[in-house]
Amino acid sequence: MKMFTLSFLLSLLAAVFCMPVSQPTQQDEQFAEGYLKRFFNLTEEKNPSLRKGANPMNKKLSEMQKFFGLRITGTLDDDTLEVMKKPRCGVADENIARYSTFGDGLKWKKNTITYRIVNYTPDMSQAEVDDSIRRALEVWAKVTPLRFTKLTSGTADIMISFARQSHGDYYPFDGPSGTLAHAFAPSPDIGGDAHFDDDETFTFSSRRGYVLFLVAAHEFGHSLGLSHSNDRSALMYPLYSYKDPNTFVLPQDDVRGIQSLYG
Repeated sequence: MKMFTLSFLLSLLAAVFCMPVSQPTQQDEQFAEGYLKRFFNLTEEKNPSLRKGANPMNKKLSEMQKFFGLRITGTLDDDTLEVMKKPRCGVADENIARYSTFGDGLKWKKNTITYRIVNYTPDMSQAEVDDSIRRALEVWAKVTPLRFTKLTSGTADIMISFARQSHGDYYPFDGPSGTLAHAFAPSPDIGGDAHFDDDETFTFSSRRGYVLFLVAAHEFGHSLGLSHSNDRSALMYPLYSYKDPNTFVLPQDDVRGIQSLYG
């Protein structure tokens, strides 16, 4: 009986190892290449190396896997593809650190920052949008000397707008899901501005869609000079995850990041 059981287990184990590993489709590979170009600065090499694992795609896959805490294989496996398809911020993930800043002194040189909501999403009432944006900025004001003043006309430091597809900044949105929003680090002109993809469904607090407060608080981190963090609990982690906006507290990783800029 023991011999029969052992033989059965060995044959079962052999069958498992002989099962074919799912291979990414050409469509998956094209999607992954576009993702790495957009978020991990993948570039084409004129004379790519023939050494295994040395081509740019393998290197950037490894970088991406390290950033998201995945098994580092340098190949497009199911787990990597799954992460790539999650809703996220449209800002690149090039800086691989806990909290990180854009560097080069990209911060506001003043403590009173103005903002203006240029237009509104039809998903929510104007009062809900106003309140969501105000509370999202307050997240950062609570732990810094920064104060935010709303303008109703003219040019503010942070111009906030909802748009679809191409909208004049060379970073077009991609329709439902995918990238939810993006923002620009402090600088003249477009610096500090935050754009939200109006092909998404934004909500005040519901899990059905994306909570505008959470998305906006993340984007305003970029508007103030933070880049992405690889701490999964951080607000500045690039992937969207629902948190109750009524009980939200800024994680310590983000507190350390913003205070490294503004004290």
